[in-house]
Amino acid sequence: MNIIEINRHVDVFSRDSFGDRRIDVIGAGASGSRIVLSLAKLGIENIHVWDFDIVEAHNIANQVYSQADIGRPKVEALKDLVKAHTGMDLTIHNERVDGSQTLGEVVFLLTDTMSSRSEIWKKALRYKVGTKLMIETRMGADEGRVYTINPTRPKQVRGWEGTLYGDDVAPVSACGTTISVGPTAEFISGLAVWQLIRWHAIEQAKEKAAAASETAAQAVDTPVPLDHELVFGMQPAFLMSRQFE
Repeated sequence: MNIIEINRHVDVFSRDSFGDRRIDVIGAGASGSRIVLSLAKLGIENIHVWDFDIVEAHNIANQVYSQADIGRPKVEALKDLVKAHTGMDLTIHNERVDGSQTLGEVVFLLTDTMSSRSEIWKKALRYKVGTKLMIETRMGADEGRVYTINPTRPKQVRGWEGTLYGDDVAPVSACGTTISVGPTAEFISGLAVWQLIRWHAIEQAKEKAAAASETAAQAVDTPVPLDHELVFGMQPAFLMSRQFE
């Protein structure tokens, strides 16, 4: 049974109204591990996490894992951490997602490479009616982007595909590894989860309007439309957004 107390945020996000929608988080690294923990703390129960990596020493600085997790599969360590923090159980998959897997209504696409994201997108998400929302994040040392689209809407599909680039564009450190800073990961993960919260509020407003009479529907408080691209920087601080339709 879910034991986490959610009364402090229920007016912003209701676990009961969200129901048993399935969320798949593909990638449990700097942003993925934080997103999973945040989703669980919202009270969401049907969370599937996919990753085939183990926790390494360099992960401790920018991910949610501890020194005691080094050498363990990330999904197992994350399952234990979420259980300890929230009392909730994750469904974990210690495997690489290649697009052959069946995914849920909401998908966070957070793998290590753009090539793997493109593969998953083409095989498992693009115009697949089972998924209503895809959220993808991209992060540098002090900047990042969050993309939030419906993969069945042509304008949103074209808009997101127009932002894709090759793996050779990703910034790397002096030692040749991808740059990832903990505070930046915290910020981008929070934005990504807020995009889910906003999407759910918009969906609820649509449902209320559809169920109401024409006069009553006009009185339904409709949230501001969802941004499809969020771009932020820390030095100096800024946040920009745009919609693809």
